[in-house]
Amino acid sequence: MIAEAVTGGLVLGFFSSLHCIGMCGPLALALPVQHLPEWQQRLAAVTYNAGRVVTYAFFGLLFGLAGRSLHIAGLQQWLSIISGSIILLFIVNYYLLKKAVQPAWTLKLHAAVQQLMIRTLHTKHKGGYLLLGMVNGLLPCGMVYVALAAALNFHEVKESVFFMSSFGAGTIPLMILLNILGSSFSFSVRSRIKKVVPYLMTVTAVLLILRGMNLGIPFISPVMAGETATAIPCH
Repeated sequence: MIAEAVTGGLVLGFFSSLHCIGMCGPLALALPVQHLPEWQQRLAAVTYNAGRVVTYAFFGLLFGLAGRSLHIAGLQQWLSIISGSIILLFIVNYYLLKKAVQPAWTLKLHAAVQQLMIRTLHTKHKGGYLLLGMVNGLLPCGMVYVALAAALNFHEVKESVFFMSSFGAGTIPLMILLNILGSSFSFSVRSRIKKVVPYLMTVTAVLLILRGMNLGIPFISPVMAGETATAIPCH
């Protein structure tokens, strides 16, 4: 399952980076590295993105522990179905009905993280770029929520950690490319490639629902450990 967690995380992370360059792109371009030699600018970009991976790995640990508890309680099968259903409802509400639902706590969290990022930007600490990336990983993000929903559904804590670490690593190539291309990576281009995001979220949601249905399909809907091979009725 480790191989599946790593592969799944990398794939989801890479396609999620299409969303990242639209939402977090301006933050990456705002890194105060213009005064540095080119190779140090690239190193700063890698360090900054590595910081996000650290935060995602920590989230993987927390959600892995929660998922393990639910698995022991025999609730993980239904959790997978519920997680996928919530993602589908979000897609319909946000992308089809064009209704943005943003709880007050996410607004407060976003404001608090932004303030922390501003303070981190002004630090003279050598690990400032790493810290900045770690703080950036705390920003509310729809694709991170999708990844965390998937991380909840692994049987082992280490699988969730590997999955979220790989998710973060999968976002790095496009983010580094954005850093290299800079302003030539226009907003219109970023907006166009973001259109693939709802399709990716839909695929993830459907896979979570199928996984919870215990259909006995290898890799897609395997029989969960501790569960019987009887599938959830579809009618």
